[in-house]
Amino acid sequence: MGKMVQIPTKPITLEAFLRLPETKPASEYINGQISQKPMPQGKHSRLQDKFVKVINRVVETEKIACAFPELRCTFDGGSIVPDIAVFTWDHIPTDDTGEVADVFPLAPDWTIEILSPGQRSTRVTKNILRCLRNGTQMGWLIDPDDRGVLIHQPGQEVEVLDEPESLLLMPSLMGDFTFRVADLFGLLRF
Repeated sequence: MGKMVQIPTKPITLEAFLRLPETKPASEYINGQISQKPMPQGKHSRLQDKFVKVINRVVETEKIACAFPELRCTFDGGSIVPDIAVFTWDHIPTDDTGEVADVFPLAPDWTIEILSPGQRSTRVTKNILRCLRNGTQMGWLIDPDDRGVLIHQPGQEVEVLDEPESLLLMPSLMGDFTFRVADLFGLLRF
């Protein structure tokens, strides 16, 4: 169980926020304010785990991209933790030894958020839009309860895909990979 950390209620700087101990679930920093993400529930956790594996089976072996669950991304004066952050291979920061870096000071190429019960979609959507303004190719907001996916792309209208046979729009890094709405929510089954 994560250690309880007192989250400051007054505005603080990004630098001060990044010095605070990590919380479980993760806290995010936007516009001087800290908010803690809700504790993931079963559907959220399963979709996150399974979809990270689906993405990485498609892109990691060929060194095209890599999907990371719950990765802190600090950019544009804020620090967020998308449920899944996908980075193209050439955008993955490395340390002096050539290993993946601990700090990711950039927006993901593809950001994926999964709504948890009781979570406000507005805050999550703001994070997706922040990513799109900072170079992200595509943002998904997955709603397990409604069995729908809202797909955000820079300069385009939001697409809502909730018909089981609908093909999900994928960022270019996924190549010709196809996945239906039914395939995505089928990951919830055992």
